[in-house]
Amino acid sequence: MPLLLAACQPAQEKAEAPPVRPVLYTLAKPVDRVVFGPFAGTVEPRYQSQLGFQIGGRVVARDVTVGDIVTKGQRLAALDPVVPRFALVRAEADVADARAQAENAAATEARTRRLMEGANVTQAQLDGAVANRDTAQARLAQAQSSLQKAQDQIGYTELKADFDGVVTQRSAEVGQVLSAGQAVVTVARPEEREAVVDIPEDLAGAMPKDGRFTVSLQSAPEVTAAGRVREVSPFADQSTRTRRIRMSLENPPSAFRLGATITVSLSRPVAPRFPLPATAILTENGRDSVWIVNAAGNAVARRDVALAERGPERVTVSGGLNPNERVVVAGVHSLQEGQTIRLSEEPL
Repeated sequence: MPLLLAACQPAQEKAEAPPVRPVLYTLAKPVDRVVFGPFAGTVEPRYQSQLGFQIGGRVVARDVTVGDIVTKGQRLAALDPVVPRFALVRAEADVADARAQAENAAATEARTRRLMEGANVTQAQLDGAVANRDTAQARLAQAQSSLQKAQDQIGYTELKADFDGVVTQRSAEVGQVLSAGQAVVTVARPEEREAVVDIPEDLAGAMPKDGRFTVSLQSAPEVTAAGRVREVSPFADQSTRTRRIRMSLENPPSAFRLGATITVSLSRPVAPRFPLPATAILTENGRDSVWIVNAAGNAVARRDVALAERGPERVTVSGGLNPNERVVVAGVHSLQEGQTIRLSEEPL
């Protein structure tokens, strides 16, 4: 009987030994720079104006299209001038009629005043003549103002550029009937360009406002320019939940044409730290720790670490790790101190 118990004891100890657990791991690689981004955007003008006619009418000509370069005073579009021309003719006729009435009233007032000197008319008749003269002169002034307005409206039938620029959008076509002020074309000043990007709302708060961003063309990443934040949209877009950021470009190359697609990012030096998957962190009793694989690669040991940043998928370890140490990244809650493990073939 004793011999039987002795034979069973090694088998029982072997059964109680912890199993060899396969684990996934990664190498602790220190980083000394943090990159914010990259984010995609476009090159847009800082100043642009939607130009439209000051009067309503039917478009009979549109002389420019998107991409055309225009100069100050150049005609962009024109309205049908028939109706404003009729108004001008009527205003001219009203001025001629009012001028004749004013001259007649002035002559009548002069005759009445001479007759008054000879006591041939009453004072009331003289006062009436003076009042008629003043009324006729006021009507003449009114008619002349209407004539000036009609002459101005003839000039309003042509839409001209207020400054040198490039057409970025057209909003009306020939034959379309427009109301006063309705946009016809949009003209931008190409000398003032800026980078416009949309950043997720949860990242906008972490964006360094005084940073010097690197802006590069997606079609030619080697062509870059520096950008600084000029304006941050106070509200997020309701559909995309992003905020629009406008950055002033410092001496952008000529390749930064309006509408070009760009990439914006910011790289900053930081104290050396180790980015890891969030699954590598074991948090118990207020302690953050990781499992470190020994040099032989067959056992693990628990070690406390300090976290600089904690996210839902990634964390940043600022203390407690050494470069190129192997860190377990899966199943951290099922390991024990000194447990025998088997590593995956390649690190994650």
